[in-house]
Amino acid sequence: MKDIATAGRTKQILDKHGFKFKKSLGQNFLVDLNVIREVLDKAYISDKTGVIEVGPGIGSLTEQLAKRAQKVVAFEIDQRLIPVLDDTLSPYSNVKVINEDILKADIEAVIQTEFDGCEEVIVVANLPYYITTPILMHFLERNLSISRYYVMMQKEVGERISARPNSKAYGSLSIAIDYFTEAKVIRNVPKGVFMPPPNVDSIIVEMTARVRPKVAVDDEGVFFALTRGAFAQRRKTILNNYSMLFEEGKENKGRIEAMLKQAGVDPKRRGESLAIEDFARIYESLKSYPELKLAHKA
Repeated sequence: MKDIATAGRTKQILDKHGFKFKKSLGQNFLVDLNVIREVLDKAYISDKTGVIEVGPGIGSLTEQLAKRAQKVVAFEIDQRLIPVLDDTLSPYSNVKVINEDILKADIEAVIQTEFDGCEEVIVVANLPYYITTPILMHFLERNLSISRYYVMMQKEVGERISARPNSKAYGSLSIAIDYFTEAKVIRNVPKGVFMPPPNVDSIIVEMTARVRPKVAVDDEGVFFALTRGAFAQRRKTILNNYSMLFEEGKENKGRIEAMLKQAGVDPKRRGESLAIEDFARIYESLKSYPELKLAHKA
């Protein structure tokens, strides 16, 4: 049987099932085997690896995963694609497709029930552009037994994920990803390897889960509120941004300034210049100022 991930075979499958792309679901199917194989080579998938895939489409990536992994569990939200996947993936007994929104799925239960005997579980996915960040955070915030992530996403989002302080792409998402993982860009992907081609190029990011978060905090909701608040308006200083983050912030500006100085952070600095360790010190310093209340928390 010919591989799914070619333009000709993809068109044949789509025509056979009368499938029409739904723009609201960000459906762009991979039609380049070289890109897929390069990613899977870097992912070191063996017959002891369990793989979670999000948004399999018609199975172009799923098929190649199935040839290497012990078990593949793919989450597909579009009910119309289930009979297509039943057809295209019928040769592979080690694939299970779940018709469910990944953001509502009990991933921990799936790991426990579906990957018995696997030495590790990883995520490999071509994520829909419109929902990349919520999906990643859905995985990372749950402290799941997932060791690595290989994720294709919009180039702009991928650059934000792997960005470092004092760069244009650096922001609260960069810090959140750095908190949970070590991230690096594997390669850029031109839009021409998809059907239909998206409006922008893509990027593939490898994220290796940390054994423990990069910094120690006992309330991640407060910590991430502090990181997001620092980037509320990028051109403003952290003092001015935090004056909007805290209740009665303008009246408490003096306390906020003192809190930042206690953390060793110049109140005139901008959020983009602060590393994750700086935010950890701000978080600890905030404990000395109980009168400072966040206006909103994660």
